[in-house]
Amino acid sequence: MEPDLFTAAAEARQEKDPAGSPLAVRMRPRTLDEVVGQQHLLKPGSPLRRLVGEGSGGPAGPSSVILWGPPGTGKTTLAYVVSKATNKRFVELSAITAGVKEVRAVIDGARRATGGFGKETVLFLDEIHRFSKAQQDSLLPAVENRWVTLIAATTENPYFSIISPLLSRSLLLTLEPLTDDDVRGLLKRALSDERGLKDAVALPEDTEDHLLRIAGGDARRALTALEAAAGAALDKGEPEITLTTLEETVDRAAVKYDRDGDQHYDVASALIKSIRGSDVDAALHYLARMIEAGEDPRFIARRLMISASEDIGLADPNALPIAVAAAQAVAMIGFPEAALTLSHATIALALAPKSNAATMAIGAAMEDVRKGLAGPVPPHLRDGHYKGAAKLGHAQGYVYPHDLPEGIAEQQYAPDAIADREYYEPTRHGAEARYADAVEWTRKHLGRKRS
Repeated sequence: MEPDLFTAAAEARQEKDPAGSPLAVRMRPRTLDEVVGQQHLLKPGSPLRRLVGEGSGGPAGPSSVILWGPPGTGKTTLAYVVSKATNKRFVELSAITAGVKEVRAVIDGARRATGGFGKETVLFLDEIHRFSKAQQDSLLPAVENRWVTLIAATTENPYFSIISPLLSRSLLLTLEPLTDDDVRGLLKRALSDERGLKDAVALPEDTEDHLLRIAGGDARRALTALEAAAGAALDKGEPEITLTTLEETVDRAAVKYDRDGDQHYDVASALIKSIRGSDVDAALHYLARMIEAGEDPRFIARRLMISASEDIGLADPNALPIAVAAAQAVAMIGFPEAALTLSHATIALALAPKSNAATMAIGAAMEDVRKGLAGPVPPHLRDGHYKGAAKLGHAQGYVYPHDLPEGIAEQQYAPDAIADREYYEPTRHGAEARYADAVEWTRKHLGRKRS
């Protein structure tokens, strides 16, 4: 007996006693129109619409597709909808348990069904990234000759985990992480729907917010937590799922943190001030609070980049590259792994030697400019690359530093109004000590007199 995505026995049991199935199973969409999120993949004429029989057929049949996205974004759900909506023969395999033998059995069955009954076969292959190259190779003839229409699901980057010949014969569809609004809509439907909780219990706003943070964009996780919390509330005889009940059920405390209010700025401020004060433990505490509260990791990364220049500067020239690299990594990987990168950067910045000399220097320079201390650029520094510049005295008398043994010329660079100003006052902290020596030497050789 060939494998099926949902066996007849399981379907019969679910129809007879739907309450016996998990909430996440009961709330699976029955049509593409019920799918939450992924609207960019569900437009009229899209490959998924064509797989369920919408649109024209003919010689341009539906293509095989590879669904790539994080857990809980709807890959299996989309396959389920296809299995329910299509009149094609539907077979499911998991790369965790299946091998080449099972793949060949499906392909042989597909060829018989096509030749004997004119019945097309859709093969859903979950976790395809777990297949070896040889196992993936076994799919090529069937996909190329369209003996089967493949729907393959993966959480791994397919450009690294799936062989090129199979990629070139399929359409790659990228599923996006669900937004809070997507998951919120799913929760509201589960609370009221006949297949769900049938309004047996209410979900207050504060509990819903915590549930969204727990879910982290994973629909399955959200429904699983909702079902557990609803069961606990009903056992207690409570008409609503309180925040306390949800915390007890999922064993995860709610962090008091309003991403749009004072807490957002207070905790972010405490993080930066802890880094500035070199208290690595306090900095990690505030970082953890922001992460647990579902703060945008890009916001945290931006704050770290600012801190690297504002509070560390040249005392540790590697601080800014570390912060920038963390921001780039966070943008690429997202949570939960981004927590590791943010921890890495926070620890490095907190333990780095500190200097605000760069901050003070630009502040002092900008203050003078605002006061009107600017003045004309000295004539010997002006552009001399155009006709007539020499007659105006531009670039005349300029000394090219590279022509001198020490590489520095005693000449004036600043306008007269600020000729003796010294904005940069380096500390002797960390690596900035060598910059302090360098600035003292260069000012001396420039002929500058200390003010």
